[in-house]
Amino acid sequence: MLFVSVFLSFIGVATASRFAQNLVLHEKMDAIPEGFVQNGPAAESTTLNLRINLASTDITGLQEALFAVSTPHSARYGQHLTKEEVEAFVAPKSETIQVIKSFLRANGLTSKTISPAGDWLRVLMSVSKANELFGAQFSVFTNQASGQQTIRTMQYSIPTSLKGHVELIHPTVTFPTTFGQPRFTSPGIQVPLKDIFLVGNVVPASCATSVTPACLQALYGIPTARATQHSNTLGVSGFTGQFAQSADLQTFLRAQRPDLVNTTFALQTLDGGVNTQGAGSAGIEANLDIQYTVGVASGVPTTFISVGNDFQDGALDGFLDIINFLLAEAAPPQVLTTSYGQNENTISRALANQLCNAYMQLGARGTSILFSSGDGGVAGSQSESCTAFLPTFPSGCPFVTSVGATTGIGPETAASFTSGGFSNFFARPSYQSAVVSSFLTRLGSTNSGKFNTSGRGFPDVSAQGENIVIVNAGKTGSVSGTSCASPVFASVVSLLNDQLIAAGKSPLGFLNPFLYSAAGIGALTDITTGNNPGCNTNGFAAGIGWDPVTGLGTPNFPKLLTAVVSLGSCISRQLPTSPFLIQRS
Repeated sequence: MLFVSVFLSFIGVATASRFAQNLVLHEKMDAIPEGFVQNGPAAESTTLNLRINLASTDITGLQEALFAVSTPHSARYGQHLTKEEVEAFVAPKSETIQVIKSFLRANGLTSKTISPAGDWLRVLMSVSKANELFGAQFSVFTNQASGQQTIRTMQYSIPTSLKGHVELIHPTVTFPTTFGQPRFTSPGIQVPLKDIFLVGNVVPASCATSVTPACLQALYGIPTARATQHSNTLGVSGFTGQFAQSADLQTFLRAQRPDLVNTTFALQTLDGGVNTQGAGSAGIEANLDIQYTVGVASGVPTTFISVGNDFQDGALDGFLDIINFLLAEAAPPQVLTTSYGQNENTISRALANQLCNAYMQLGARGTSILFSSGDGGVAGSQSESCTAFLPTFPSGCPFVTSVGATTGIGPETAASFTSGGFSNFFARPSYQSAVVSSFLTRLGSTNSGKFNTSGRGFPDVSAQGENIVIVNAGKTGSVSGTSCASPVFASVVSLLNDQLIAAGKSPLGFLNPFLYSAAGIGALTDITTGNNPGCNTNGFAAGIGWDPVTGLGTPNFPKLLTAVVSLGSCISRQLPTSPFLIQRS
């Protein structure tokens, strides 16, 4: 019996050894993220809801197509791709699908497709099965601040047979993150209407301490006339149980935009999302975003997109779900503004890359995607403890437009809380190469070693973000944060789109190649003072030209309109039906 026992043990070790040799390390977290503690192994019988991201057919081709339709003076500028054209780039090859299906079938597993292009699958399996198949050690981790427990692994591998077919498995090494919220000061001041009526574009002195839609119209030349194009829509992302209140919106409009009273917003929901009404359900972020889209983008049809907690994308908290939701639509909004984000180091590089690719897909469809840059200066998203600068995500994604914050009116200066810097995941895109190189030359050795000099720089632009007057739960007060700036700039883009569409031209779509062009830079007001301290430093300083505090500057609507009408392409023009017929540049 001893001989048999030893022999069986040898066989078991040999089998395990052969299995281990068939695995290759795919992702690894070097240390437990700050704020989490490990409690021990997860129960083997616990069911994991895993998502598998499959390699796309031609993601490089999609990127080339995106830049072709988004770069001024390109022969295909404005000829945004159809849903089918984007999906043809993104869909996995038949070989990849066959390999994955065979792998799952051999292990008694089934999958469900959870993305329009079929590049994301959902698979249920036990902890013990996941540990076995992926060489992982799923454990229980606790968020020390919230007490919330989650199951993650510090690393995982994939079988060599899946290499080249699987981009990542999630949620594995990415931990849940806590979103920052704008701070509401209430009861705030009630700004009398007589103080905000304008004479021409003169900015009232009250705007130095209380920013209203009228202040923004004066500062940026934003028109008050109602938009006319009903096909032009503006989407507002809603997360974390934030509900936009119709009553608060009407109170806000009666005080700040009486000409827009009774204007409302549409609602879309996903992941079990709702939009509960009542003072007890008022959400500061949701109210802010709706009041400064409906109240600034006069007459543009606005939709609040409420993401519930039944996430299909795991630890992404609906960030990928909302993009897949919009990609599945025949006509997604022309502009999407989101005032949420996280530190880049809280998400795995592979997962960040795939979410960024999802933004690329929506941008290719003709949607301008804007994100607030964060509120922790160079310390990231409302973070204090750091030695190296912490970039935020998704602001570091090169396919979104990141919006920083300014303050004051005479002239505007950078808001000190504005997050800005350089991505550690994404390389500097060509559209900003010249201006970022100029900034780094001016910077010299300041803060040397604290940031990635070859990374994608952000923010791209900025707008007012301090002392913004809103109504929340029936009370008038003020909020501050880059959360304020993103809906403002999004409103500007929506009003530009309204006039472009009225002229028979395409909406702007992915903004950055235009913004960084000579025409785009010339239509923005450069902000040259202020900085964004953090990590026991003064951070970066705003100056002449682009900087990682206020980007290229704040909008000048009349100049932007002049610039974009000369570039717009006819809406009716389309790219070839097959993306493979597009000539690569």
